[in-house]
Amino acid sequence: MRLLSHVAAAPAFLVLATLNAGGYRYGASDQAFYIPAILKQLSPALFPRDTALIGPQARYFFVDEIVAALVARSGWSIEAWFAIGYVLTLAVLYAGLWRLGHHLFRSPYATWALLAAETLRHRITKTGVNTLEGYFHPRVLVFAVGVWAIAAYLRGRAVLALVAVLLGGLLHPTTAAFFAVFLLPAIWVTEPRARRLVGVAITAGLIGLAWLLLAGPLRDALTPMDAEWRGLLDSKDYLFPVRDWDAGAWIANLGTAALAMGTLAHRVAHRRASPREEGLLAGAAALTLGFLVTLPAVTAGSAFFVQLQISRVFWILDLLGVVSVLWLLLEGDRWPAPEARPRLRFGVVALLVAAAVARGTWVSLAERRDRPLLAWSLPDDDWTRVIEWAASQPIRTHLLADPGHAWRYGTPLRYSGRDVFLEEVKDTAMAIYSRESAARVIERQAALGDFSTLDGEHARALARRYRLDYLVIRGELPLPEAHREGVFHVYALR
Repeated sequence: MRLLSHVAAAPAFLVLATLNAGGYRYGASDQAFYIPAILKQLSPALFPRDTALIGPQARYFFVDEIVAALVARSGWSIEAWFAIGYVLTLAVLYAGLWRLGHHLFRSPYATWALLAAETLRHRITKTGVNTLEGYFHPRVLVFAVGVWAIAAYLRGRAVLALVAVLLGGLLHPTTAAFFAVFLLPAIWVTEPRARRLVGVAITAGLIGLAWLLLAGPLRDALTPMDAEWRGLLDSKDYLFPVRDWDAGAWIANLGTAALAMGTLAHRVAHRRASPREEGLLAGAAALTLGFLVTLPAVTAGSAFFVQLQISRVFWILDLLGVVSVLWLLLEGDRWPAPEARPRLRFGVVALLVAAAVARGTWVSLAERRDRPLLAWSLPDDDWTRVIEWAASQPIRTHLLADPGHAWRYGTPLRYSGRDVFLEEVKDTAMAIYSRESAARVIERQAALGDFSTLDGEHARALARRYRLDYLVIRGELPLPEAHREGVFHVYALR
């Protein structure tokens, strides 16, 4: 019976999560970094100029090497592996949430309520993180693995939980590190026999981190960001909480942490907790304390601590906050009355499922009706054909386009595997990881100026200075046309 329920519930979870994320889309958002990095792994000669921009962030991840190896060995495309990764992410998340609910709730209705609630995609306030994404993102997969690891810890499999999180670090190290910070105190508190192992793990981690920061590849990472570097990052309102968070953001995030810790403390104190739940309280406290303790370093602009984006620990605390609300609502000590609980639990599950269906339908079929529900590859439009044309040009081709092209037209021109002068959203995000990258972006922004006023003379001057080959633009200019797709003109610059 349980197997049959999962056969029905797991696909329903996948569908509702996808609907609430606005459908599935290949090539969206943060994939503007991952896809070029994978292309670079598949063909190291690509991006002779842009490697300086892509490389500093890529050194923190192995997802590009992993996906490139899968593509090379299987013959399947990046599109196919990203679709598999997306489905795997939601399957692991479903399994982790179900296991977590099984250990934290007495009623299966509460577990179903947790699953339904987690399909309601939402942004963690001022952290740059959404609880779900409508595309494959390694961060979401590692979060799903982390949820499964917490459930494994609650089953008494602490070593398995830590191994799962450490392996997840190959895909997204910061998300995995947050779960490690959560699990290590939890294991220390509830597993006395594992304290030596935890002590060894913490010591080894600190020694490794010290080497990286003092003598290794990150030895300059503790240097404070200068005013120019920080100024470039002003549009990223999740990097500097003291500067960018308003009162509502502080209340939302610290309030969620307080709710989670308060509910866990109440359950432990009143013997309502499951085994090892005291460890969850220790882990939640460690995450919150870690955020607060590192705030001065982040505020001072210490590059390493800014790059960690520690505010994203509130993603884990948000999950614990949802668990807390559901427990208080469905299994609290004094309310509801025992005789009313079955109807209330069924009603809450039905309400959450109805909300997920209604919201998902609205988001996917009304709010974003201009795009297909499932887009397994790049859209068949003029802009994609420009990208395909660019991909057919020599590897050293250097392209100039509207720096806002990725969000204007939906896809980065860098998916062609060719160097691109400037892509404002992702280039700025990658500049978080390197002062040299930031200097490059700042210089190119100044050199280009307002793209809407670009004329042929300015374009030729940029071409001479930066060895640009083609300009991709909507509209006509007095330049030799090399290619055209609908409203997009490709002009030869030299």
